[in-house]
Amino acid sequence: MKMNCHNHVILIGHYFTLNTNSLTSFIIFITFLCFLPACYSSTAVQGTPVKDLIVAKDQRVIKRTQTQEKIQEIAEMSKVSKNKVFIELSGVPEYRIGPLDALEIYSHNGAEVSLATITVDNRGKISYSFIDDLSVAGLTSSQLDERLTKELSNYIKNPRIDVIVTEFNSKFATALGELAALRVSYASKAASGKIPLQGKTTLMEFIAMAGGYTVDADIKKVKLIRQGKTYLINLYDIIEKGDGSKNVIIDDGDVVDMPALSIYGERVYVMGEVSTQGIYPLKDAQDLLGAIALAGSFTSLAKEENTLIVRGYGQEENGPLVMMADLKALLRKADLTQNITLQDGDLIYIPRMLIGDINEWIVNTTPLLDFLFYPKKYQDAYSTRNYLDISR
Repeated sequence: MKMNCHNHVILIGHYFTLNTNSLTSFIIFITFLCFLPACYSSTAVQGTPVKDLIVAKDQRVIKRTQTQEKIQEIAEMSKVSKNKVFIELSGVPEYRIGPLDALEIYSHNGAEVSLATITVDNRGKISYSFIDDLSVAGLTSSQLDERLTKELSNYIKNPRIDVIVTEFNSKFATALGELAALRVSYASKAASGKIPLQGKTTLMEFIAMAGGYTVDADIKKVKLIRQGKTYLINLYDIIEKGDGSKNVIIDDGDVVDMPALSIYGERVYVMGEVSTQGIYPLKDAQDLLGAIALAGSFTSLAKEENTLIVRGYGQEENGPLVMMADLKALLRKADLTQNITLQDGDLIYIPRMLIGDINEWIVNTTPLLDFLFYPKKYQDAYSTRNYLDISR
């Protein structure tokens, strides 16, 4: 299918590449979906009228980006004084030694200094001078200095030891997405996204180590994945507001995913009986009237008094919030209570016939909603290989 981005419109067919044999079936299927919402029931269960919704201050809570529990966890992760990578000793963060790290151990004997270069083995142990299989994993360089000095004092009078970590090979975090280090030649080591941690490292420092984010990065929705849990972090809060509670300390095994900006960033969807169905930037369609204007107004078949706004599709366990606005009252009676302020991801639908049962409408329109919001989910559910299966 072709993609048409003129006037900020995306035809919904751009998500898939269909072979010639299935093209006709696909067009018929999409046309069929457009007529599905024209269901009517004499025992109507109406959506929440916009006027009532505004009066009630919208008591329903939509799961937008982050739970309060995760916000608190992020704040706690920004204040840690130790993790698998480092520990603070006397207020100074020091790297924890681990397997395959390379060490330089200096031994002082008067004015003479001898140097030994040692690699920690896979068991986290080293052998040095008179000492065999000394466990060093988890120790810092200063702690190892003290341990070696104590052990060597059994063989040497007043040993003087210095330990330096020269290669950091035991602890890593993974960088994904729109980070500059991942956009270089694949011959570069940075292309793997695996970045060694050398001590206490904040999220902003880690992003800098990955070359910084690209111009295509959506820095409002950075993902931190740790031990199977995903946290969303808005870098604007750190950069512009100086909110240190979101500048988490990176730990060994963390994944930082910098997503790409979608083609329009924040968007709204306008479907149904309008001149031009499509996807529009939220900044140009901040309210219902603005969205309808961008879509070229409604057609002569529209039931504008039955306009629906679907919010939070796929984000609530109990289903999305479906609001009903009366465009006829807005345009002909200047009832501004109907001109609801839109949010990112809202779907505006103007039906051809009055919709009686909102729940039935949602069920019937689920394929179309999945197609718009979750194209991969739609493809998995309604296609077999390269063919659309419209029998499901």
